[in-house]
Amino acid sequence: MSEPISIEELTRRTGEPAERLEKWRERGIIGNAKAEDFRPEDIGRAMLVHDLLHYGMTAEAIGEAASDPSSVLCHYLDEMGQRYANPCYSVSEIAERLGIDLDQTRRLLESGGVHEPGEMLDDRDVVFLRSCKVALDAGMPEEALLQILRVYSDNMARIAEVGARVGHFYMHQPLMAEGHTGAKSLEVLEDAFKRIEPLVLPAILYFHHKGIERAQWEDMLMHLEEEAGLADKPEVPGQIRQAIMFVDLASFTPLAEAMGDVRASQILQRFSSMVRTVARGAHGRIVKQIGDAFMLMFSEPHQAVMCSVALERYCSREPQFPAVRTGIHWGPVLYREGDYFGSNVNVASRLADDAQRHQTLISGDLWRRVKDMEGIEFVRLGKRRLKGLAAEMDVFEARWAEPGRVEKVADPVCGMELGASEVAARLSFDGQDHAFCSDDCLRKFVASPGSYAA
Repeated sequence: MSEPISIEELTRRTGEPAERLEKWRERGIIGNAKAEDFRPEDIGRAMLVHDLLHYGMTAEAIGEAASDPSSVLCHYLDEMGQRYANPCYSVSEIAERLGIDLDQTRRLLESGGVHEPGEMLDDRDVVFLRSCKVALDAGMPEEALLQILRVYSDNMARIAEVGARVGHFYMHQPLMAEGHTGAKSLEVLEDAFKRIEPLVLPAILYFHHKGIERAQWEDMLMHLEEEAGLADKPEVPGQIRQAIMFVDLASFTPLAEAMGDVRASQILQRFSSMVRTVARGAHGRIVKQIGDAFMLMFSEPHQAVMCSVALERYCSREPQFPAVRTGIHWGPVLYREGDYFGSNVNVASRLADDAQRHQTLISGDLWRRVKDMEGIEFVRLGKRRLKGLAAEMDVFEARWAEPGRVEKVADPVCGMELGASEVAARLSFDGQDHAFCSDDCLRKFVASPGSYAA
């Protein structure tokens, strides 16, 4: 049995006032009404109660649920209690034991996303810090290690989140809908997770190894480029020359408004799959996705253009699908924590914003490196001043030399592009013919034609 802790220690570890903790004990949520001291398990239980109160539950409801062994809350109170029942140490104590500067220890914990109440650490945190000490002693600069820790922390949190979310949405909620009690549904879920959990680490290692192979290949090309004198000398560590590409759906906002979030998410899933498929074939890497917009990086500018025009053709042939628009630029960028920054990133983003439906806009810097590509036609659009940029710049459109786009019309309400057989309704308004993907879009147009006719 774990050693008891005082109410002063519990207050320090949770940040909760002693008076509030006493009230929670009176309701049977934490502690034992017959004992003066608390247990380390009460740390996690108090933290959970704190969050539940902020979510809108009352202390009375929490106390009632805590007294029911079959409730979901009772299950999680016990789980949270066990999580914080392990031996704990102060940050200064561990820093001294491992021989790491105290401020540096805090920077390592912060970069790794480690935040514990009262700055108390457990044995897992000690192992993590010991590994950091090994990396530092091996000669890795602190800034480099901090970048690695931030990327690992952020992405492992996403991995854990997706497992928890899909388990809740696709397993727990259906079980509850079938009439299972909270305790029974959790029992089924925990049994499933016990069978799945041994597969998680091998899957992570598999994708990590695949990522290492890709990263080593790109690193080899970078080394060879530098040795051949083809790369500019970087001004600071992490500066490299890349092709930056932004691509999004030209009418996603009106589509989501007209069709609703569920239908819009289905469209976005299709688009995401197509972007990933085409990017892999062009040796591009997706840096991030924000809504319907993707940012991709290419070591070789020709591959960026090929990816863009291929994606345009791919999407234009997809039945009932919005048009895409793309912007690409070439220049030095700064690599930091798995992302890329700098004015050249902004240029690529602004080119995408300026592009029309089905259009790939590229900068003059990129055009000078790809202008002799076979099968690609480049149209000079002249100088433009892009939003947020002071100077005008040469802009070109890149497209297939041989037209391959299927002729379609755009629904004026949702922006969906329709082939002849996909038109659900037509309407002539103010001397112009309009096609609609559904009767719903037709009704919205009729109700407010001035909002859509333009």
